[in-house]
Amino acid sequence: MKRAALVLLLLLSGCSVGGFGGLYNTPLPGGADVGERPYQVTAQFGDVLDLVPQASVKVNDVSVGRVSKIELTPDNKMALVTLIVNGAVALPANAGADLRQSSLLGEKYVQLRQPAGEQPQGRLGDGAVVPLSRTNRNPEVEEVLGALSMLLNGGGVGQLHNIVGELNNALSGNETQIRELLSNVSTVVSTLDGQRDAIVRAIDGLNRLSGTLVSQTGNLTNALDNLAPGLKVLEEQRGQLVAMLRALDSLSGVAVDTINKSKADLVADLKLLEPTLRKLVETGDSLPAALEYLVTYPYPSYALNAVRGDYFNVDAKLSLDFSEMINNLSNSGQTILAPPGQPYGNNTGPIPLPIPVPILPDLLPKNATPAPGQSPLGGLLGTLLGGG
Repeated sequence: MKRAALVLLLLLSGCSVGGFGGLYNTPLPGGADVGERPYQVTAQFGDVLDLVPQASVKVNDVSVGRVSKIELTPDNKMALVTLIVNGAVALPANAGADLRQSSLLGEKYVQLRQPAGEQPQGRLGDGAVVPLSRTNRNPEVEEVLGALSMLLNGGGVGQLHNIVGELNNALSGNETQIRELLSNVSTVVSTLDGQRDAIVRAIDGLNRLSGTLVSQTGNLTNALDNLAPGLKVLEEQRGQLVAMLRALDSLSGVAVDTINKSKADLVADLKLLEPTLRKLVETGDSLPAALEYLVTYPYPSYALNAVRGDYFNVDAKLSLDFSEMINNLSNSGQTILAPPGQPYGNNTGPIPLPIPVPILPDLLPKNATPAPGQSPLGGLLGTLLGGG
């Protein structure tokens, strides 16, 4: 009794000195260790059920903190749950929070988790807020039992017996047909599986075609809008088109009759034409070359390059190489200029120079006479080579 009175006296003195905020502010034995530097996080929930302060805060089912306060937002649409988390626990800034239950009838707690479907970003720090979009809660046992009761009482379970009975009636006596149907379905599925690549390509092609049609929507719309005037013109000319088709039908009949009557003559003409065509084939590349020369006869095709309007140019090359001229005269098989007293054209070998050569009046300048004792050919060569 004395000890109880002393504890009561101490409690009353504590209330009178520092104030008492209720049992929720009293640390419970065996709670999570929040360390020397914990940080505070606020989580937004649409419904906290029967979550109470001092409930556990866990990460991967390990207690890392506690719930310090639960309150409503000013618009009474959400519940704000203040969490005290151990400072050594590192969580991403986009972490989520779930309201869970330790067992079927156990206590509620808040589970902090990694972001679902997102890459972790930053770090969760003091004063951070977990928005409503990243919080969730598990269904209550009462909710599960209520849904089950609704399914059993007002759902379709009562009609399940009728469904099974009707299905049994439909299948009874049709086992052979059902078996064949299942076999055919298996064959169809196997065939479709074998053509899977072709089906995928066809779907991809259809997708590309759809994309092309979408990109050509403006052109297609324009074509459809302008199709009506064209159809109207065709309707106006329907009589002429019908008359043209009838005339074409009559022409085809006449052509067929003509070909049938002249078939023997046409076959005979083709047989007579066969040798000529064969000879043309045998000529090969010679016929185009001959035809090309025939157009410019008696000149080669290069002669057309010299034609300039109403006059004709001539390309000529004149070689005045003295040594080449001597070699040509020496290597000739005949004597071009015969010495006096010898006949023309005997093969006596090269002609020694100088020899008397007749003066060529067309090549020497006028009033030009050879010097005494000088060969006219030597004078001609001297003149051509620039001599006196």
